[in-house]
Amino acid sequence: MSRKRVIIMADLLTGLATVALLILASAGQLLPWHIYLASALSGVFGTFHFLAFSTSITLMIPKAQYTRANSLLSLAHYSSVVAAPVLAGLLIAPIGISGVMLIDIFTFLFAVTTVSMVTIPGVLQSGDGDAKGWAAFSFGFRYIRSRRPLLGLMLVMFAFSLFESFGYPLIAPMVLARTGGDEVVLGLVQSVLGIGGIVGGAIVSVWGGFRQKVYGVLAGLLLTGLFGDALMGLGSGLPVWLPAAIFLELFIPLVISSNNAIWQSKVPPEQQGRVFAARSMVSGLGEPAAILCTGLLADKVFEPAMLPGGVLTPLLGGVLGTGPGAGMAVLLVICGLLSAAVAVWGYLAQPVREIETILPDHDG
Repeated sequence: MSRKRVIIMADLLTGLATVALLILASAGQLLPWHIYLASALSGVFGTFHFLAFSTSITLMIPKAQYTRANSLLSLAHYSSVVAAPVLAGLLIAPIGISGVMLIDIFTFLFAVTTVSMVTIPGVLQSGDGDAKGWAAFSFGFRYIRSRRPLLGLMLVMFAFSLFESFGYPLIAPMVLARTGGDEVVLGLVQSVLGIGGIVGGAIVSVWGGFRQKVYGVLAGLLLTGLFGDALMGLGSGLPVWLPAAIFLELFIPLVISSNNAIWQSKVPPEQQGRVFAARSMVSGLGEPAAILCTGLLADKVFEPAMLPGGVLTPLLGGVLGTGPGAGMAVLLVICGLLSAAVAVWGYLAQPVREIETILPDHDG
């Protein structure tokens, strides 16, 4: 199936999931498990959409513009993250949840119509396209394993994603715990997070990123860890949290766009689907476990240890404070430092640092 058809089918199926929710809501039969199932299906369809879309960039955009094109996608993502909740909040009172769902369905139809009018070049099928079963499934992993620079870069992104999955979910409960449940403060922090992503996406779209794209990946990881996660944990109020929120998302478009541009440059278009699928699977492998474990670590280990009289209070209490939220702050600082260490590790590893000279471009 062509990538254009995959994108259209993914959008249509996601839209149909929303149609099903709308029908159930209109009939007064909507239950929580319906929403869970629709969300899970939308996630599956979204994965196919992402893979088809990201691999289409190689076919439509000059190689020199890969970073800019990917940063524009980040800009669009963060813009929707900021705008969608605001619009939904404004519309839900006058038109209700069914009206909001109806608008959502129209956006899918608009997306399908737009994509149908765009020409996405096809690719020549490689010899690996005839592989079946396990050979087809494992092709992407074998491709990456046989190329140490790509393997190293994938492991760098895996480690960063793992540590961010430990730290990022703690931001909201930490802010609430340290402010006595002040939802206004939390709302400000979360809004600034989205704004940071928008600013970062806009900057990279205009700038184009580093000539050596791997430096964009590693510098972004380092700065996000130190001035995002770690600084967020060190703060105890808005004067520190707001700058930390900006920095936490400001460099992510640079990281993602530079990383994607490297893969798009090095992997032949006809093999990108399977290779990118393997990369995405590995990169997200640790996220579910990390998200589950971070709550247990916060509640059972770090929060009690940072209460007055706790075992970590004499060591860290003077810097991070004590009481509710202090344990989560410790975890955030640790995750930030580990994320920065991943960037240093990536720079010290020659196959990663010199990936763009070691591996030839697919069109070279």
